[in-house]
Amino acid sequence: MSQDDDPTADEFAERLFASALGMAETLSVYVGDRLGWYRTLAESGPRTPVELAERTGTDARYCREWLEHQAVSGILAVQSTPDAAPDERRYALAPGPAEVLTDERSLSYLAPLARMFAAAGPTLPDLLQAYRTGEGVSWEQLGPDAREAQADMNRPWFDRLPDALGRVDGIRSLLEGPGARVADVGSGAGWSSIALALAHPGLQVDGFDVDDPSIEAARRNALQAGVAERVRFHNADADGLSGFGPFDAAFAFECLHDMPRPVDVLRSMRLAVRDGGPIVIMDEAVAETFTAPGDDIERIMYGFSLFVCLPDSMSHRPTVATGTVMRPTTLQKYAREAGFRDVEVLPVGEFGFFRFYSLVP
Repeated sequence: MSQDDDPTADEFAERLFASALGMAETLSVYVGDRLGWYRTLAESGPRTPVELAERTGTDARYCREWLEHQAVSGILAVQSTPDAAPDERRYALAPGPAEVLTDERSLSYLAPLARMFAAAGPTLPDLLQAYRTGEGVSWEQLGPDAREAQADMNRPWFDRLPDALGRVDGIRSLLEGPGARVADVGSGAGWSSIALALAHPGLQVDGFDVDDPSIEAARRNALQAGVAERVRFHNADADGLSGFGPFDAAFAFECLHDMPRPVDVLRSMRLAVRDGGPIVIMDEAVAETFTAPGDDIERIMYGFSLFVCLPDSMSHRPTVATGTVMRPTTLQKYAREAGFRDVEVLPVGEFGFFRFYSLVP
């Protein structure tokens, strides 16, 4: 940005005010999501404040204020005459916003985004301390909101992983092969492992994570999906991965940038996979080089990094402290240190915020 492009005080004040409006809206989405207000409006139709409060076991006065805010913000529509009393106004959630706020299988589902940033709020004093000392703030400190938000944001995309991987020569046939067995590293709530197992009825999947609540959730999800006999989850870090092999392939979906020792993880994946077996990394599709100002993807990824991913990585020692913005050259460096020759971008095509890499042995 040149000096001529620098914003004036008034221009930047307008930008910051717009950001404050967005922050208030994001936090209001968190409230409506967690209290079930959006889901109730989507499932049961327009409601008055009293009706919505009764259906959700919440307070009518707070409910009214939230409904008015949502209508003023253009999220909800008011289906009442202008002179209706405040408690008699009826509010409706249109199909478009309803999909974004309540449809957990839609690629447009973004309610968890509000949950993720809301989770950072209570940790802000800890984050300030970490920023001063070089320490960190862990996923455990961020709590269930952050853990569940990550799983729920990724789930619609993970549901479509089999189709994406099926576009790559050799991977579909491997996954459909008799007795095929793969490792899913950083499996979280298990949605990636479950999606692969559902798409390939003969496939055995071993998921690995180091977060006990996520592993417990993954086991419940696999049982509910009917694949628990073929999908198993283990608490194991990089050092323990090879002990569960050998595998025909290994995957790490949207997690390597969080790991404090990514080189050790990649090295363990290499040792755990049979000769010639594919090792695939899916991570954020950030720009190849740092450019300022950046696009919206760069901005949101740095936002995640500031408040979630980098602090968590810094909460472990030793750590390379990657952060969310892991550029292709960074992954290439890690891969070569782990014993791979190179990294190739797979021809999966557009897949949300994600890019797929194959590690070349």
